[in-house]
Amino acid sequence: MSTVSLTAKTDGERLALMATGSWTAERAGELEKIIDETARRHVGAGSVNIDLARLERLDTFGAWLIERLKRTFLLRGLAVRITGLSEIDRGLIEELRLVNQAPAPRRTAPNRLLLALDAVGRSIAEIGWSLVLLVQMFGALTSAALGTIAHPTRVRLTSMVHHLERVGWRAVPTIVLSTFVIGAILAQQGIFRFRAVGLDIYVVDMVTVLVLREVGVLIVCVMVAGRSGSAYTAEIGSMKMREEIDALRTMGLDPVEVLVLPRITALVIAVPLLTFIGSIAALYGAGLVCWLYAGMAPEIFLERLREAIWLPTFAVGMIKAPFMALTIGLVACSEGFKVEGSAASLGRQTTASVVKSIFLVIVLDGLFAMFFAGIGM
Repeated sequence: MSTVSLTAKTDGERLALMATGSWTAERAGELEKIIDETARRHVGAGSVNIDLARLERLDTFGAWLIERLKRTFLLRGLAVRITGLSEIDRGLIEELRLVNQAPAPRRTAPNRLLLALDAVGRSIAEIGWSLVLLVQMFGALTSAALGTIAHPTRVRLTSMVHHLERVGWRAVPTIVLSTFVIGAILAQQGIFRFRAVGLDIYVVDMVTVLVLREVGVLIVCVMVAGRSGSAYTAEIGSMKMREEIDALRTMGLDPVEVLVLPRITALVIAVPLLTFIGSIAALYGAGLVCWLYAGMAPEIFLERLREAIWLPTFAVGMIKAPFMALTIGLVACSEGFKVEGSAASLGRQTTASVVKSIFLVIVLDGLFAMFFAGIGM
């Protein structure tokens, strides 16, 4: 293997460098030392001529070392010429001359106002995209439901009953306990306030209206969103991670019809029933507190309750329940289909499912309140 060298000759302030040998990556150690030594030794030159006519071989590594040496001299204000290049080597040197020539852009401090506006814009875009996905899921669900109605043999009754048992029957103890406590708290706070003006009896009216119209259905839907909605998202997300949903499509089955329709149907049936049970439990808790805390006899409470209950008041809460159940199911299933291939994505979408479901339930409750107020209910 021929030796590599970079011979230097000086003539006044002119420096002539002649490269010989094979300037390739195999000789990297020697070439690095030669380049560094040459750049350090010849500091006082006025101009430099690098002659490459006697090179045997030149690859990208060797060409870059020559370009680096040239740039070192240029930074010192010297005039540098490269001569003796073959046509092939000339193209290589020219390509490397263009590397990293543009100055690095200056990094300026970010504008906080622009960052805030960017965050707001991204959040709004994310909300819009989520609403689009909900509409798509609703359309796919409607199509699957109509197909099932047209072909009753495709009804997955076993799956529907299974999910109804999980969403409805197993949730009864939690719903009853939660609404019982809420009803008791409402009655206690009402008694504490109404007693100051001698209107203890009207606590029954207040609790009845609040529970039947608003609080009962809201508490039930929040519990269902946290319990069943998160489970739906986790189940569908896990199936997507394991590519089971792709397998369903490969077998010619519609994932919405197989996975989504039975779950949402079970929710739409179970939530009104849970709302009714929860409302009864809340009124029972309120009656117990009125008896023990305010000394109101159960007969008086029941008589006042009979007067306070008005069919439209009961109907308002029950009408809201299936729509809120549909919203929870759509959000939970659509978030499940958005899960990617990691556990972090599954956790993120499950959290988003619960948060979005609760938020949309509250928004839907406000819209229903305005609607019923507009029609006199």
